[in-house]
Amino acid sequence: MSTYNPSNPLVRWIDHRLPMFSFMNEHLTDYPTPKNLNYFWNFGSLAGIILVVMIASGITLAMHYTAHVDYAFNSVERIMRDVNFGWMIRYIHMNGAHLFFVVVFIHIFRGLYYGSYKAPREILWMLGVAILLAMMATAFMGYVLPWGQMSFWGATVITNLFSAIPLVGEDIVIWLWGAFSVDNATLNRFFALHYLMPFVIVGLVVLHLVALHRFGSNNPIGIDVKKGSQDTIPFHPYYTIKDTFGLGVFLLVFAGLVFFAPNYLGHADNYIEANPLVTPALIVPEWYFLPFYAILRAIPDKLGGVIAMFGSIAVLFILPWLDRSPVRSATYRPLFKLFFWILVLDCILLGYVGAMPAEGIWVLLGQVGTAYYFAHFLIILPLLSKLETPKPLPTSISKPVTGGAAPAAAPAE
Repeated sequence: MSTYNPSNPLVRWIDHRLPMFSFMNEHLTDYPTPKNLNYFWNFGSLAGIILVVMIASGITLAMHYTAHVDYAFNSVERIMRDVNFGWMIRYIHMNGAHLFFVVVFIHIFRGLYYGSYKAPREILWMLGVAILLAMMATAFMGYVLPWGQMSFWGATVITNLFSAIPLVGEDIVIWLWGAFSVDNATLNRFFALHYLMPFVIVGLVVLHLVALHRFGSNNPIGIDVKKGSQDTIPFHPYYTIKDTFGLGVFLLVFAGLVFFAPNYLGHADNYIEANPLVTPALIVPEWYFLPFYAILRAIPDKLGGVIAMFGSIAVLFILPWLDRSPVRSATYRPLFKLFFWILVLDCILLGYVGAMPAEGIWVLLGQVGTAYYFAHFLIILPLLSKLETPKPLPTSISKPVTGGAAPAAAPAE
């Protein structure tokens, strides 16, 4: 039972009837947090802040956007030229999407490195992967809305992938389009879904936080905190200050993009109005889709490529059961650490290959990168679970933090 007793009488009166202040105190102030969290743990809170920024800027843009193929492109131009600070709001929304994926990818790779997907946090991890899927769907539909050349042709190529599904593929494509080609009905439903999906993401984030607070945060050592020990500290003020510093650094980068290089991460062809009669020389998605696009193109068969692309996300859902090592953190798993960095390089390679034409050496590199990606999760991790000898773990979180070096013989469960 909470012992929180607000000093302000009005707050105390409200809290007695609606215990929201007690809830915030329990989960935001007094919440016990491992004392050894590093700056990689900042990216979870950063992702939440960016989500709020994206929703606020998106609602503002929706007030001035016209979801019609004859007016969409010009309505975006009007936002940029005629709406007060419209250019800034649009650049915040556009570049916010790019940085959202940067932050979430770092957050995911941090989880991979420190074993945050292991028991008892399997559902926490799976909810995180579901958030990534929802983000990808939201970003794809949002990219269609400016109705530039890459918007139109990107929508045409990606939605046509579903035609590879036997028997029902063509019907699914027509259902997605709302017509017999990418047209006004497609734009309207993509606009409606793009507006809706961020609130679905908010719901998933709430569940993600509930699952996080069920067992607490993982930590760089990867061992559970000892009850009644000095392994934890209150979340406030220690981590609120640390998160605020991280937010300041992030906002400097964000402001640099918005004010000095707002179109650096975009594609020039999307500033040309959509024309179904003119196909761009090279149709490529945004950079955050490129690794998955490379996996899609690595398989010669269309259906096989679609299965591989979706499989590259699906394999993350079952990751907690593929890596059976009792040790969480790569800090104490030397072989796992080596293969983790190979995976990072492989994902970078796939991203670069996805931006290149599907010809020559790029086809072979895409196939090699795809083969390694799946081998890492389906072959290497299960083998490491059996063959790798981890280093001894400390007896508690406090040992490394306070300079103690006494190891424990048994690994964390």
